[in-house]
Amino acid sequence: MIDGREAASNRRIWGVAGLVEAISQSLAERFSVVVVGGEISGFTRAASGHCYFTIKDADGQAASLRCAMFRRAAAMLDFSPADGALVELRGRVAVYEPRGELQFVVEAMRRAGAGTLYEQFLKLRARLAAEGLFDADAKRPLPVLPRRIGVVTSTAGAALHDVLTALARRAPQVEVIVYPSPVQGAEAPPALVNALRTANERAEVDVLLLVRGGGSLEDLWAFNDERVVRAVATSALPIVCGVGHETDVTLSDLAADLRAPTPTAAAELAAPSREALLQQLAGLERALALRLEHRLQSVGQRLDRLALRLSRPSDALARQRRLLDLLAQRAAAAPGRHIELQRQRLAHLAPRPARALAETLRRQAARLDSLQARLQALDPQHVLARGYAWLDDGQGGAITSVHALLPGHEVRAVLADGSADLRVLGVLPSRQG
Repeated sequence: MIDGREAASNRRIWGVAGLVEAISQSLAERFSVVVVGGEISGFTRAASGHCYFTIKDADGQAASLRCAMFRRAAAMLDFSPADGALVELRGRVAVYEPRGELQFVVEAMRRAGAGTLYEQFLKLRARLAAEGLFDADAKRPLPVLPRRIGVVTSTAGAALHDVLTALARRAPQVEVIVYPSPVQGAEAPPALVNALRTANERAEVDVLLLVRGGGSLEDLWAFNDERVVRAVATSALPIVCGVGHETDVTLSDLAADLRAPTPTAAAELAAPSREALLQQLAGLERALALRLEHRLQSVGQRLDRLALRLSRPSDALARQRRLLDLLAQRAAAAPGRHIELQRQRLAHLAPRPARALAETLRRQAARLDSLQARLQALDPQHVLARGYAWLDDGQGGAITSVHALLPGHEVRAVLADGSADLRVLGVLPSRQG
């Protein structure tokens, strides 16, 4: 109860919303960007895509902080958060005003300690990829029907139980041989390498499963160890690697011949389903029986036809007799037919020489007429008959120019019907000459 004296004083009386807003502003100014580490508890993802959980110290202290991670930030996660996971959160401290509760608005999340390890992961992946350890061309196909499957994992982990359960359900006919090895801790990498070497030396299985359950990046780090990755890449036996959950990717996954999202999936990928194989065999059996039945029916029909032909040999003899009669008629008629054809051919060819000779004579006569006309056209006598005269110097040499004449010269003029001796009285050259 507030007494009258206090109410009458100059002290400010806050409204609830105003006070909460003032506290929120103060927190935002002081804790605008904060990184906090701890363990996730009560993680839920709403249908809207927003995530809500509580972060608390991993050493068991009672302090806790409600967190909200909105859909945009949650979409950028590269792993699946779960209760108990140690994480580092970057964000801001705020007040959820409807309830006046303190909360941490998460803008980014990563596994605790993942920064340094992830950088090591990226550097090692780049170096091994440059060497070709992850090339797709180096991947080998798995055996279609394995008789024995080897499993490299810890005998104390749930992964072995999952693999054995899946194989017993899916392919009970397949024998399983376990090559035990720790899958976490400093002793895990050399133990895994030794287990892989042992399996290859014994060569008693058709395919190897390298598996373990999920965990943090630190928990799965043995499968990023360079020694293990090289042992996987150089294995003579094909390897299916199923480490962690579907979102977990190790370098051993990249080096293996096939990556499985989980240990159970590795078992399912390595061994075909017995039920599916039986169904396939049943289908082949039905197809074989159907084809055999069709073949028997076809052969039976052919036998029936042959039996009918054998039951009436007189019909076959009659057909052969008719064929022989026809051939005899053709043979008897063939000479006469041939002679008649030759006679017709000769009758057709006989007029050809006479026609060819007549045509040749006609063409030669026409050619002679043409040559005679050309010869007559060139005869000088025809020119003289048109009133021209030919002058010579009396020795038979033709005079073709007045420059060859002088007054008093005697020349001969040859006309169409004779010649005359002439004397030159004068020479008058033309202007053009």
